[in-house]
Amino acid sequence: MPELPEVEITARRLAEALRGVEIESASAPGINALKTFDPPLPVLEGQPIRDVRRIGKHLVVDVGEDLHLLCHLMSAGRLQLFDKRAGLRDRTSRLLLRLPDDRELRLREFGTRQQAWVKLLRGEDAVREDPAIATLGPEAWPDPPTDLAALLKPAGARPLHAVLRDQRVIAGIGRSWVDEVLWLARLSPFKRGDDLDAEEATRLREAILAKLGGALEHYAQVVTLPIPDKLPLPLECHRHEGKACPRCGTTLEAVHYESYVMAYCPTDQTGGKVLKDRRLSRLLK
Repeated sequence: MPELPEVEITARRLAEALRGVEIESASAPGINALKTFDPPLPVLEGQPIRDVRRIGKHLVVDVGEDLHLLCHLMSAGRLQLFDKRAGLRDRTSRLLLRLPDDRELRLREFGTRQQAWVKLLRGEDAVREDPAIATLGPEAWPDPPTDLAALLKPAGARPLHAVLRDQRVIAGIGRSWVDEVLWLARLSPFKRGDDLDAEEATRLREAILAKLGGALEHYAQVVTLPIPDKLPLPLECHRHEGKACPRCGTTLEAVHYESYVMAYCPTDQTGGKVLKDRRLSRLLK
């Protein structure tokens, strides 16, 4: 799933390429992806793209004086600019913005779940008041809250791994980067959200800044248009279960859930304890 660093580099690269470019036509081949009907898509025709920006994990394409395309890529979406327009066999496109010189901005989705969506809204107030945006917590980057302990305390007994992925608590972190952040902060993924002391909260904030900021620095060096289908995530813990921890050499472990895997270092994060893997627990029942 594209998270804050991946969405941010997408916004930056598209903004650089599209500011001032007029839209020739707009269509939504993936009709389920378009969640609004007023204003209609044709109002975009002839309008210039003013900017592309990020709010949490969402992309916003600002068009004309007061039109905004609010996009959520969900688990398998990408917003990509191509020099050649999509052919009839392209089954991945959910939204097409045709541009001069045969270029095309496409909201594409891979897989069969079809969760990516887009809304055409009029006015910045409509963007900020949209339920997807109005319910977001503070941004995880570039300036996360200084008192993370106070921010996370209302989460109660929920584990940090779940709390930090809750966009209503803090916006931008998902399954990949929560593993990286907790690994760098040397915090257990199952530590309670309301059980952080001041020193742990400081470590957590520093880890958020280091991991998300470091990923963006990496992407700034290696990512160009068109945005690749799979970005080169600079990961040290997530997806590295079974490998040696880059910091202490302990074998990284994982807990497998139905749709994702949580990776961690037993030595640095759980006091040497290997957490119960749910796959094995189910087999032993």
